[in-house]
Amino acid sequence: MTDTKPAKKSAKARMKSDKKPAKARAKAAKKAIAKADVGGTHAAAAARNTPVMRVVAGLAEVADQPPLIVASLGTLVIGLVTRRRDLARGGARMLAAHLLATAAKLAVKHQFDRTRPSHALDGDGHRFEAGDEGGHEDKSFPSGHTAGAVAVARAASRDIDGAAVPAMLAAGAAAAAQAPAGNHYFSDVIAGAAIGWASEAVVSAVFDRLEPRVEAAFS
Repeated sequence: MTDTKPAKKSAKARMKSDKKPAKARAKAAKKAIAKADVGGTHAAAAARNTPVMRVVAGLAEVADQPPLIVASLGTLVIGLVTRRRDLARGGARMLAAHLLATAAKLAVKHQFDRTRPSHALDGDGHRFEAGDEGGHEDKSFPSGHTAGAVAVARAASRDIDGAAVPAMLAAGAAAAAQAPAGNHYFSDVIAGAAIGWASEAVVSAVFDRLEPRVEAAFS
């Protein structure tokens, strides 16, 4: 009878040896991506203090929480006053999507400390680690402006005629300005966009499920 134990041991040894290079490659790739993220953002933010970039950064503040809430509530109120159901639905959806995106990004922010690019370039150095010890200058991840802008833009595009293109362009512009302005790293912006997209998708799924029942109740 042939002894299969040495063969099994040899196969296991080969599998372990194959895993080591794969893990090493994955670790090296992760390190390279992180380095490119930091280096690329710092290069983009080098001109953050120029007059042009200061203007761009100021314009991007329309994606901050207060302006987005005002825009959402304003759309809802105008829709109710003018009896335009698309505006009323759109405003309600925008507000709900923004509130969920804000809650989600805050939950993530409290899990990580990351130095904002502007502070890193001013001499503080870049730090990205789990924790909730830092202040505003250490809460770069993820981008709340991007999360809110994407959530509101996606919500508006579902109900309001003609809003899809301008809303998404505005959200894209606000997101694109974050790294050059020194507010966020590129990965922060990507994470913020994902949070905004997912938050709006959840809200819209709930809205689309409840709307027929609400209309039936008031008909």
